[in-house]
Amino acid sequence: MKVVKRWHRFPRELKNKTKGKPQKQICQVVLDHFEKQYTRELGDTWTSVRDVLTSPLCWQYGILLNKFSQSAGLEDTLLVKGYHPAFPGPLPYLPASLKCYIRRTPGRFPAQKHQAGKLKEYYLLNAASLLPVLALEVEDGEDVLDLCAAPGGKSVAILQCACPGQFHCNEHDALRSRWLKQTIESFIPDPLINLITVSELDGRQVGDLQPELYDKVLVDAPCSNDRSWLFSSDIQQATLRLMQRKELSSLQFQLLRSAIKALRPGGSLVYSTCTLSKAENSDVINLILSSCSNIVPVDISEMAKAVSQEFAFLHGMQQHELLVLPEKGRTWGPMYVAKLKKL
Repeated sequence: MKVVKRWHRFPRELKNKTKGKPQKQICQVVLDHFEKQYTRELGDTWTSVRDVLTSPLCWQYGILLNKFSQSAGLEDTLLVKGYHPAFPGPLPYLPASLKCYIRRTPGRFPAQKHQAGKLKEYYLLNAASLLPVLALEVEDGEDVLDLCAAPGGKSVAILQCACPGQFHCNEHDALRSRWLKQTIESFIPDPLINLITVSELDGRQVGDLQPELYDKVLVDAPCSNDRSWLFSSDIQQATLRLMQRKELSSLQFQLLRSAIKALRPGGSLVYSTCTLSKAENSDVINLILSSCSNIVPVDISEMAKAVSQEFAFLHGMQQHELLVLPEKGRTWGPMYVAKLKKL
């Protein structure tokens, strides 16, 4: 793995960071803010979404299998425990090597600890986070940029799908970048890991530094993470986050502009967030479409239709976008996905 800028050992405090800690409490300041905004934006739908987001014991977790570390009997074990494939198909894009298992009932499969030199067999994740990867449709040999890559789940998923020519995983935040590197080391074998470049560049500058270098770009943008914000333990930090929330859309727009510069003509880009916020989702994409004459939307409605049994979507979205809404028995998301193409 080529590392741009600096690399330090993964800090001990990030390991087992929830071990032994009491269940976090809902942050009332954040919930009050969400009540006002999402009642306005989602109407009656917000009530059922709120019930899921505020009840971690009902959350489901997907299990992304690692094709580089096949475990004999793991799939059989998952089936016995009530899991089933998240994407039975047919989908516009679904490599046979991408395997994720989910189940209707809540509960978390045991996590595997990081062990130097040993690959993990699976990655626990919110299954909705695979939808941006499916929308990106990476093929073997394509040059790919994951602009805001930490903690690395989508990067790992991309490598389950295809073997890129170049794979550049960027994360500006130094601590999150170390997390990203450990994730890659935990799932990707040496022959392939040497093809991956990990950098800590400011994502807003990557397009100028590497113009028209990539066939596919994923912008999984920094956003107001609705799930984690609801359980902020530091009220002062939560209040500051809410005050700064309106600035996120500007950052997201700048990251998208940079990604577009980094994209080759004919290449495609997927933008995603894990928030319900219209200002950070549709509004950002609409601003890009109205200000960039060389960018056109790409229809992803067939993908959404194909996975509608397992994921609930907000109605009324345009064909180039989708918003996964958490609901009982399908607690995935929030996850916003939009796809664009450079002419």
